[in-house]
Amino acid sequence: MSRYEKEVTEVITYIHHHLDEPLTLPLLARLAGYSPYHFTRIFKKQMGLSPLYYISSLRIERAKKLLLETDFTVRDIGLEIGQQSLGTFTTQFTKRVGVSPATFRKSSQLADGYFKSLQQLKQWDMQNLLSQPTNQVKGTLKATHPFKGLVLIGLFPKPIPEGLPLYGTLLSQLENFCFQNVQPGTYYLFATSVAWEMQIEDFLLPNHTLRYRPVEAIIVEDNQSIPHQEVILRPPQVDDPPILISIPLLMKNFLSGPYALM
Repeated sequence: MSRYEKEVTEVITYIHHHLDEPLTLPLLARLAGYSPYHFTRIFKKQMGLSPLYYISSLRIERAKKLLLETDFTVRDIGLEIGQQSLGTFTTQFTKRVGVSPATFRKSSQLADGYFKSLQQLKQWDMQNLLSQPTNQVKGTLKATHPFKGLVLIGLFPKPIPEGLPLYGTLLSQLENFCFQNVQPGTYYLFATSVAWEMQIEDFLLPNHTLRYRPVEAIIVEDNQSIPHQEVILRPPQVDDPPILISIPLLMKNFLSGPYALM
């Protein structure tokens, strides 16, 4: 445990329990016992995100839950999470989930079909058909708990799985993976699993799926070796960023071909 991990984790727990209340930076810093500047620095070092960005991510996650489990209007849900403007809420939700609030609400009607199609899919190795690949990000998938199902894995531009991955795919088992011809840049590798016995709501709101969160970013440079990535799926932890991206959208994109998530 790092020097500040205990304080940051305690603040994260407080955030989860008071998400419907005003959560200002001075308040959170005071709870941790630091100045706002110092607290922001240590929070971002542990989480990869600023405190306020992390809070907004949790509130988008709450909006997903309200869209699926209530008949509140989209405007009312935006107000519920603190967005006064319907346009701002719709724009932010769409950017970070990958689909609009209205589309996400309807996704439960389509997710079952995507899920069944994936269960019946025979060909899963299209990701490796590129010739003369460069800038390869390779790794091995493992899990702390056995499961049968699929794994969604991708490279994201931020240390949170939101929007569409810049490079991504689905795998039907724990195996090696390889992203080819990755453009130079900084990436964050995230993964989560969907077990075949799951109910649709379990991955529409993936709060309990096995997952992987990177310890550090992957730096891709032309013609430079990239360390082999060992991705170990494990149960969620309190300081994991929420999985905001729409998993049904990823399933749809994968099935649409050429078996990639972008």
